[in-house]
Amino acid sequence: MSEKEFVPSKKLRKQKIEGKVTWKSPSNIALVKYWGKKPIQLPANTSLSFTLNDCVTTTTLSYKPLDKTSKEYVFDVLLDGESKKSFRPKIEKFFENVERYFPFLKDYEFSIETSNSFPHSSGIASSASGMSALALCLMSMEKEMAKGDLEKDYFDRKASFVARLGSGSACRSVQGPIMVWGENDSIKNSSNELAIPYPHKLHEVFTTYQDCILLVDKGEKVVSSTVGHDLMHYHPFAKKRFKQAEKNIATLKGILKHGDLKGFIKLVESEALTLHAMMMTSMPYFILMKPNTLEIIQKVWEFRKQTKLHLCFTLDAGANVHLLYPEAEKDAVLEFIKNELVVFCENQQYICDKVGLGAVQL
Repeated sequence: MSEKEFVPSKKLRKQKIEGKVTWKSPSNIALVKYWGKKPIQLPANTSLSFTLNDCVTTTTLSYKPLDKTSKEYVFDVLLDGESKKSFRPKIEKFFENVERYFPFLKDYEFSIETSNSFPHSSGIASSASGMSALALCLMSMEKEMAKGDLEKDYFDRKASFVARLGSGSACRSVQGPIMVWGENDSIKNSSNELAIPYPHKLHEVFTTYQDCILLVDKGEKVVSSTVGHDLMHYHPFAKKRFKQAEKNIATLKGILKHGDLKGFIKLVESEALTLHAMMMTSMPYFILMKPNTLEIIQKVWEFRKQTKLHLCFTLDAGANVHLLYPEAEKDAVLEFIKNELVVFCENQQYICDKVGLGAVQL
């Protein structure tokens, strides 16, 4: 693909519209992790993720034309109805990155009202859900300017493309249930510039998979993901890691096709621990897991050995634990969480979610 396909015609900018649009976009959890990136927001390796269903950001974009084109971006941003000045730099950077693809940005005054269905600083990827929701709102503006003349495939592909320019993992939140981001020889039409729905056969067990997020630590991370990604440029094990991820993507094809839950557990848990191993062996090195993270992992292993159920864990770049399991085993797993795992969660908080189908316009 060529990014030029997402640059609109000059006549589009002449269309002046006023109104508002609302999108609800989910977070996602990577099964095969991406850690390390190239300019601009391109992944160093392919990743594959479950799109979540209930952990969402809802964003309303209100817009009206300015009397004349501004030299700067004119916008307000509110979180849960309150002005959020700390969000401005990231949104300004996003607008800079996508202005080529939305050349009308300095012709309008915007109000961006956003809210999350999950607690603030809960360790769920709000940048993924938030940036994808904003990207989709801008796509709806473009569609209105084009008088509705945008095909759905183009709409979704461009939304993923521009969401990536705000937050890499945001490109995986536009659609579902399983998304692939990054070029991989075993995945047809995969791309570094946008995420695509997993195009191969998928066993039905994975279409209703459950994800329970245990909130071990809701504090701010000691090292941001941006800094962590940058440390991969000089990491002694980076090239091996990138090759491992590509191989795991290929291996997952058979697992996802045949519903191989034991193979799924082995690969997903290995990916989670490898992600944190890369953090612990970078320079400078750092640890984002907490003692309770490790306690939960040990408990999960013991539970799986005793019950023969298919509960497994994965981790993002933080201390919180995502518990993944088939819907058919939901009751037993939730009982286990309530009886043995909530004690390791901050304020005994956890969030139950499941695989979803992507963003929805409201």
